[in-house]
Formats: sequence, C-alpha cells, structure tokens
Amino acid sequence: MEKTCESHLADHVRALAGEIGERHFRRPGSLDLAADYIESQWREAGYPVSRQSYMAMGVECFNLEAVLPGNSLKSESIVIGAHYDTVPGSPGADDNASGVAALLEISRMLKDVHVKRTVKLVAFSNEEAPFYFWGEMGSGVYAKEARKKGEDIRLMISLEMLGYYRDEPKSQRYPPLFRYFYPERGNFIAFVSNFASRGKMKEAAAFFRKNSDFPLETSATFSWIPGVAWSDHLSFWRTGYKAFMCTDTSFFRNPHYHLPSDTPQMLDYSRLAALTSALSGMCADLACCESL
Repeated sequence: MEKTCESHLADHVRALAGEIGERHFRRPGSLDLAADYIESQWREAGYPVSRQSYMAMGVECFNLEAVLPGNSLKSESIVIGAHYDTVPGSPGADDNASGVAALLEISRMLKDVHVKRTVKLVAFSNEEAPFYFWGEMGSGVYAKEARKKGEDIRLMISLEMLGYYRDEPKSQRYPPLFRYFYPERGNFIAFVSNFASRGKMKEAAAFFRKNSDFPLETSATFSWIPGVAWSDHLSFWRTGYKAFMCTDTSFFRNPHYHLPSDTPQMLDYSRLAALTSALSGMCADLACCESL
C-alpha cells in the first residue's frame, strides 16, 4: 500500500528526532546521520544532491541542496529551506524535524511539476546557538555565496517549526500588543516577514489560500520583535533577498520548545500533512507564475 503524506511526515520526524535525536556540532556523528538521511530521501525521490561544506568550530558541516530546474525562467529561483540541527538536550521534533519533514515531502510532491523558475530545496546546518545571528550559520554561508555568485533568488521561504497545534482558548501567546489582532487559539500557521518582504509574502499567502483553507495568519513587522527574525530567513534579509518564515509560532505556542520533551509524539501529523500539501501547491504556483 502506498504511503500517505501523513505517514511519510511521521516517518521523517521519527527518523530525525526519534532514532537520531539531538543533532548539532557537539555531536557531529548525529549531525552527519541527519544529513545522510536527508540526502538519501532526496536521491530516492530522483533528485541530484549537492553538499556545501564549511567548517564551524573545527567541525565540517554541510548544507544540502536539491534542485528542480526551471524552464523559461530558469535563471530565477525560489529557495525553500529548513534547518536540520537542534539545540543540545532536545531531540527537536518540532524544532525542526517538522520543517525538514515538510521540506522532503514538498520535494516529493514537486518532482514531476514543470516549473518556469528554478526551485532550490535546501537543508541548512547550524541554525541554532552558538551560530545563530553571528556565527557560522549554515543559511548565512549559503546566502552569502548565492549573493557572491549573483544568483537571482526571487524569494526564500524558511520552514521553521510546523507541527504543533492547539485548539483550546488562550493556547496562543504573542509579543506585546499582537494579541489584540490575532487569534487566541493556536490552530493556525503564520507567515512572518519584515517590511521589505511584505509584498512577496502576500503573493505567497494568496497562492496558499488558493490551494487550501488551512488557517493562515500573516504579519509583516519589525525584525527586532522577539521571534520575527529567529530563523534562516534572517540570513537572506541580510544579503538583500526577499524572505519570510512559515511557522507554528514556536515558543509562543509550543511549551516543549528547546526541551527534551520536544518528541515525535507531540506533533499533529494530520494538520502537518494538510499544511504540507498547501505549501506544495503554493510553491508550485510561485515557481510557475508569470512574475515574482
């Protein structure tokens, strides 16, 4: 029997957060196992995979890239990325095996789509501290190299914690004042951008809603607000590319954030599957629309 998207997602999260567990530069063997797993899944789906190698605190680390070539607009690209490392002490099911699982399934769903612009699917290393913001952040290495090469990245989408949902009243928290404008139940996905990327994020949101009725909230705001810049999209903002984060809002909803309890059984795979399907359709539309 052919596996469903939901079962594929659960398998990916169990492999990364259950079998491998915490994965970071202090456990290079586990980080390598995670990279090998991601590469094997892409190769099994029929993608060639390239590795971008770099050194971080004396450890060789890798960003992995699978590419779906575009046709008429192949010099333009969109990047869909997720980090596969964790903080020490946490198996990182939601943070960020959920994002990687969605990335792998989006890749599978897009494989036979004829796209106009190139789609680059990237798994980043070293998003977490001590690399976040200032260090050898994998997405920073990738974005700087892309800018150096003059790559025409029209939009980057960072998949950051996608699998935790709550329906109880007041299950969603926010930075100051945001609670007056957004739902009190943590049962939606959020697109978050800075002001410069607002237009591209809104285009993506329109395609998302075209493909699904999955609850979506959007916010374009100041990058210094807690949580707004806390993922790989920051690296693309810094290098002048448009980018936004797709997230279940992390610690504003999930009480297991960065804890040993961030385990595979805490995630809602049914909703993660519905979200992944919507994101796949959105990305196909972004890659096929006339202009972006």
